[in-house]
Amino acid sequence: MTSAGSSTTLGHFAYFITVFLMMAGLFIVIARGNLIKKLVGLGIFQTSVYLLYIAPGKLVGGTAPILNEAFTVYSNPLPHVLILTAIVVGVATLALGLALVVRIREAYGSIEEDDLLKQDTTPGPSPQEQ
Repeated sequence: MTSAGSSTTLGHFAYFITVFLMMAGLFIVIARGNLIKKLVGLGIFQTSVYLLYIAPGKLVGGTAPILNEAFTVYSNPLPHVLILTAIVVGVATLALGLALVVRIREAYGSIEEDDLLKQDTTPGPSPQEQ
């Protein structure tokens, strides 16, 4: 492999990590029945999206966008601001998900998806009536 090929591969390293995290998070959400594990998978998936936006936002040799004659290359601050907002929304979403899991555990006595579906499909008193 030539040095130009290896520099291109290293230049796209963040994208490889992004794809790996995205696939891992999606797999956890789909393959796991535990609601807490599903929330962890969503957190990993969100992290991959953060990385996807941050990776192209930084320029090598770029500085903060403060006008000065000494600097000619500036980094765009907009992706960083958007990701800061996304992190706050992600934390709030995770907190809401955890609160729902606590209420589901109180109502059904389990946080496993199969147990919840089994209790919902069997005839008899609802979990609130017990």
